[in-house]
Amino acid sequence: MRFVPIWQRHFLVWRKMAATSILGHLADPLIYMLGLGFGLGSMLPQMGGTSYLVFLSAGTVCYSTMNSASFEALYSCFARMHEQRTWDAILNTPVTLDDIVLSEVVWATSKSLMSGLAVLAVIWLMGLSHSALSLWLIPLSLLVGVCFSALGLIMTALAPSYSFFMYYFTLVITPTILLSGVFFPVTQLPPSLQIVSAILPLSHAVDIARPLMNGIVPPSLLLHIAVLLGYTVFGFYVSLVLFRKRLSR
Repeated sequence: MRFVPIWQRHFLVWRKMAATSILGHLADPLIYMLGLGFGLGSMLPQMGGTSYLVFLSAGTVCYSTMNSASFEALYSCFARMHEQRTWDAILNTPVTLDDIVLSEVVWATSKSLMSGLAVLAVIWLMGLSHSALSLWLIPLSLLVGVCFSALGLIMTALAPSYSFFMYYFTLVITPTILLSGVFFPVTQLPPSLQIVSAILPLSHAVDIARPLMNGIVPPSLLLHIAVLLGYTVFGFYVSLVLFRKRLSR
């Protein structure tokens, strides 16, 4: 539990600029959900037996959570490690690098959960989901957040500067969003891209979220959870190895 005081330190710093931080993470997913949902949705037939706005909102919860976790694990974590030298100061206390990396994962997950909850609040206020099963999107947001936080830390451990993260967002995050069924069904993709989609963690998150929004227990639920947990363990382990190598130089 030595990561807890580090998490508390991050929270106290964030609390000073909480309003602008929350607004920044909320604006992008809500614009996409409401703009595309009402604008494009008015010209589209139903998808999966629901309106396009409902179809899109389930993907937006996952997309928003992923985005928030990735930004925090990359830009903010890099600032603490490289620019501000916060990690160096913490390592002079009775904690280890493992504690610091774990605290970064937990903190990024906490921020991503806030983003997911905010989008869910809009969904419930607009009456887009009336099923009690949609409450399970809250722990799903936690799972998505911890998964992409751990994966994002791999890039942070490798990054020489902030500009390096543009490669990750352009070559990984953007294709992931487009291939994971956030904006349109994966079945509309060519067979080769459907195979790629089945490997991506966000696809498994969306495959859980969309049935829950409609009051249905997702098929292959345990498989989807296992894939997300597998990516989490992989990301945490690899990032920890890379951080040890980087900080030992």
